[in-house]
Amino acid sequence: MNKFIPIAEPCLNGNELKYVTECIKTGWISSTGSYVIRFEEEFSKFCQATYGIACSNGTTALHLALICLGIGNEDEVIVPIFTFIATANVVTYTGAKPIFVDCRKDTWNIDTEKIEEKIIEKTKAILPVHLYGEPVDMDSILKIAKKYNLYVIEDACESHGAKYNGKMVGTIGNIGCFSFYGNKIITTGEGGMLITNDEKIAEKVKVLRDHGMAKDKKYFHPMIGYNYRMTNLQAAVGVAQLERIDEILQKKKEINNLYNSLLSEIDGIIFQSHNKKSESVCWMYSVLIDEKTAKISRDELIIRLKESGIDSRPFFYPIHIMPPYKSSERFPVAESISKQGISLPSSVNLTPKDIERIVSKIKESIC
Repeated sequence: MNKFIPIAEPCLNGNELKYVTECIKTGWISSTGSYVIRFEEEFSKFCQATYGIACSNGTTALHLALICLGIGNEDEVIVPIFTFIATANVVTYTGAKPIFVDCRKDTWNIDTEKIEEKIIEKTKAILPVHLYGEPVDMDSILKIAKKYNLYVIEDACESHGAKYNGKMVGTIGNIGCFSFYGNKIITTGEGGMLITNDEKIAEKVKVLRDHGMAKDKKYFHPMIGYNYRMTNLQAAVGVAQLERIDEILQKKKEINNLYNSLLSEIDGIIFQSHNKKSESVCWMYSVLIDEKTAKISRDELIIRLKESGIDSRPFFYPIHIMPPYKSSERFPVAESISKQGISLPSSVNLTPKDIERIVSKIKESIC
């Protein structure tokens, strides 16, 4: 019987156990500890950013970014309609309103040509998402932001190591946010990081992350804050993961290239396009199943793969069709892509034979 191939799984064959064991033996298991500081310093260095602030997950990183910039009641934030719902939820947490923009047919990222029509006096920020590891057209985003005096918060939760115009994603806007969930390029189980080159932002986020406690006056709280801290245990895993991030990214690239090579021979597959200015990373290898060419639908393919012991997952639903954000406004590109999109197993533990088996089943199913 063929082994089960999961959609994603962490690769923990470095110093993860060694570093976590050290935390346990020394008793430094909570949010105070040397690994938190080390992870912040080393991840920000990897991203070529001046400051890194670790937190409990990618969602809290985004929430901290918005709160730090003063975004709240009656404000509006531009958000892509095609993304994981957390990108919209964090705006709602602040009391502000997410304003949705459709995506592009080629890269699946926010369509920058449709942003300006959604900007009004209440608009305070743009929150672009580097989807599935493909950087957004940041030149256009920055041009719009400058024109209307808007903040730019990059949701880079899926794009560790991706570059745009030679710059690491997350360092192009005012703030960049990352997730280290178990299926991400590197993981801490749960965890996140906010990076910035602005010292004032960094210092304010550190206070907000820790219950709003003053740095120089223990248990004195000059502002309302949050318990959004990362534990030393999580950071220990992150440090070990970061030691191998170049190796992990290279393996991800090899997986991406092999999928591209094998799937390009099959009719009915539509690939994500890449901006010429960008250097994408393969977070979750994702394609569209062409409804006009393939003999079965995306949903049917997911079932066929599962029957063969191969995990996969559909794309995100466009946010406007879900109850909290239900709207009659149409976003035709996102609606179409969502119905056709499938993400395939992308773990660095995959072997070439695993990928050949996956592609063989896809070919058998849709041709």
